[in-house]
Amino acid sequence: MTTITHESVDVVVRAAAAAQPAAGRASRDERAGWLRAVAYGLDAARDELVAVAMRETHLPQARLEGEVARTTGQLRLFADVILEGSYLEAIIDHADSTATPPRPDLRRWLVPVGTVAVYAASNFPFAFSVAGGDTASALAAGCSVVVKAHPGHELTSRLTADVVTQALRAAGAPDGVFGLVEGFDAGVALVEHPAVDAGAFTGSLRGGRALADRAAARPRPIPFYGELGSINPVVVTPAADARRGSELAAGLAGSFTLGVGQFCTKPGVVFVPTGSRLAAALPDAVGREAMPMLTETIASGYTAGTARLGALEGVSALVEPAGPGSAGVFTVPADRFLASHEALTEEVFGPATLLVTYDDEAELHAALAVLPGSLTATIHSEDTDDRASLVDVLSAKAGRVLFSGWPTGVAVTWAQHHGGPWPATNTQHTSVGATALRRFLRPVAFQDAPTDVLPAELRDDSTVTRRVDGVLVCSLPG
Repeated sequence: MTTITHESVDVVVRAAAAAQPAAGRASRDERAGWLRAVAYGLDAARDELVAVAMRETHLPQARLEGEVARTTGQLRLFADVILEGSYLEAIIDHADSTATPPRPDLRRWLVPVGTVAVYAASNFPFAFSVAGGDTASALAAGCSVVVKAHPGHELTSRLTADVVTQALRAAGAPDGVFGLVEGFDAGVALVEHPAVDAGAFTGSLRGGRALADRAAARPRPIPFYGELGSINPVVVTPAADARRGSELAAGLAGSFTLGVGQFCTKPGVVFVPTGSRLAAALPDAVGREAMPMLTETIASGYTAGTARLGALEGVSALVEPAGPGSAGVFTVPADRFLASHEALTEEVFGPATLLVTYDDEAELHAALAVLPGSLTATIHSEDTDDRASLVDVLSAKAGRVLFSGWPTGVAVTWAQHHGGPWPATNTQHTSVGATALRRFLRPVAFQDAPTDVLPAELRDDSTVTRRVDGVLVCSLPG
């Protein structure tokens, strides 16, 4: 790992801060062009990027090629978001002297917050890393970006950063609008740098909380958007279990072991009826081969986490892990879950899941009530079930509620929400999908401003979607 001093971080951040005003003033067409150029550059460098990432992460070629495609796809999505323009939330209220009190001319929109510090994730060397969703959404918002690379794929990070830098320069973006730093100390210095205006993080609860606390303790506190961990509960009703328990076992096995369980959306706690067919079929559905994990730290953490889980009172192993990267399935009755829910809902990052067996609906709802916040919650039910009550409970616990599917796999779309109540995230914003750029914008209102100082989007002849005197006016296609 390259050691970068506080002085080096200062150089990178100051260059980003100097570039930010020009990035914020750039037209929407220009910024969309920057993102498309980065996407093109990454696509062109895919084979080299994937080869380096395979050596560093042990991830298979097909997975990494798909991740590069996801990364360039989300860059292009944000280019479309910029051009569409409604993300600006433009509002025009014309002056009205007859109102009580008289109303001045007011025009409001969203502007970039400034320079954003992005902390790359361990488990997605492309999609949640140097050129991932946080970087794409911050650049789309008109912010400059400094990324703190993850040590689990430092060579991949450097190569990706080179591609991004060259693409931005060729597309006419201001010098310094994107930068990279490496190392633990650099990460601390980055969040504390006075020229940084916001932070975005994907990783562990412990690491994210530490950075969020530092962001809040600065002389000038800044917003910090952390995706910190999730257990992603799944509820299987008795009717669903009776009808398709074996099918659900196969789906669960595929989901919690996907990517060696190193996804933030892995289903970690599954509520099943006592004596369920799913539980009976699951051991045969789970592969027993140990797979390489992303880093030695993650592997040792998985070993410690499964040992801790298995030692808790009332917990038994349905599938005993055979070492780092091998699947583990544990089971506990609902009454013991209620008694030790804090320990039992501590995330184990890796291919392990916990089955909580319940006797009746009352016991199920009592157990659901003590769940912490999660990114997702999943319901497997039948038409005869009271799904409304489950939706009420789980939508209060998670940012995305799924039906008859599995939470691993997060589509990058306009409607996606990838966030949830604490500790899934420390805010209610999303880190995936079109509205992810809302994290890096702040409102500004102009009162009685001369037309020549107004941005084009706030003038009377604006063509973006906007609200004029309380009426929503949609932009015309093209």
